[in-house]
Amino acid sequence: MDELSSLPVTLSDLSQQTQVPDEVWMCVNQPDSWWHEPARRHICEDNQKTIALLQHFQGLTLGVIDCASPGRGWQGRKAGVGWARKTLFNKILERADAEDLIVSLDADTRVRPGYLASLLRSFSDHPEWPALSVPYYHPLSGDEPMDRAMLRYELYMRNYAVNMLRTDTPYQYTALGSAIVMRAGALRKIGGITPYQSGEDFYLLQKFCKMAPVGTTNDEMVYPATRTSDRVPFGTGPAIRQGMEGADISYPIFHHQLWEPVREATRLLPQLYHEDVDNDFLDFLKGQFQEDDLWGPIRKNVKDLPHFIHAYHEKADGLRILQYVRRSHARQPMPDVRALWENMTCWMPDRNPEWFTPEIRFQDLSVPQLDQLRHWLFEEERRQHQQKNASPR
Repeated sequence: MDELSSLPVTLSDLSQQTQVPDEVWMCVNQPDSWWHEPARRHICEDNQKTIALLQHFQGLTLGVIDCASPGRGWQGRKAGVGWARKTLFNKILERADAEDLIVSLDADTRVRPGYLASLLRSFSDHPEWPALSVPYYHPLSGDEPMDRAMLRYELYMRNYAVNMLRTDTPYQYTALGSAIVMRAGALRKIGGITPYQSGEDFYLLQKFCKMAPVGTTNDEMVYPATRTSDRVPFGTGPAIRQGMEGADISYPIFHHQLWEPVREATRLLPQLYHEDVDNDFLDFLKGQFQEDDLWGPIRKNVKDLPHFIHAYHEKADGLRILQYVRRSHARQPMPDVRALWENMTCWMPDRNPEWFTPEIRFQDLSVPQLDQLRHWLFEEERRQHQQKNASPR
């Protein structure tokens, strides 16, 4: 949607892959009603130019799904990025074998020439993976306000990821629609993607994770564009826009201690298998499911501890953990910089420079300093992912 300027670069990246893609499918889309809205009609016209571009592009086997021409756009509530991905995935599933890899990208995502070949190696090395959450790295744009907002959002995401990695929960991925790869057979098995207007990537990976371990390491990364957007309720584009407007309260830096009840609950699972235990996160789950005896029926229906642990993680999934941490943060708020400083002091005490103190504000840091913090968290996240994915599980 409205990608005429960025799509040619992404197509060029794909055409230069050392492992040529079998097929590349594009869904050009917008609500059909936008043709009659003066403020939106330019997007419709841009989409028509995109379709013309794709029809004449050489070097790739391209399939174009036209959900943009008059009468072909989204109708009613069936709209947005979730429906675009669902439409694409359904078309591909009509053609794909079970072991074929479906590589999800956005139209403004950059990849290096070895990207597709690296995915084949990763899935070959890990036959147990139904899907892979690919490492990502937003490049700097050169626009200082935009780069500051992007780095602030990425600090939130990477801080959250490192905290999740320290909990021993299986939901240790970062969900970006431009950085998901899946086996076609696994996508069929989970019933495809649920077409939410935003967050569809998060729920897709959660469905995969409840089936089997989701991979989180790969030799190559994706490089999503750093830019604003108002197309979805939340995600990178809206976060950058909010950050540029000085409103980043939706993306707090969570302190590592907020995760302690989640970590403790995992350690207590052998005891919980036999009897209820006192734990704040477990009490939270009872409230969420409105069940005073949440674990008793599960104990009766599983044959051993491993099956009980699996059933526990079905309940204590990524969404419930996020809800719990947000609630805990609201009850025990801490300034973002202090929380990040204390987290980094705990995780990598040798990486806290003199210029980064708990009293400073993010707006007082330069773009290179914010970028340095981002890179250190990226390295810590990658180190933990590599450690957990060192051998097939």
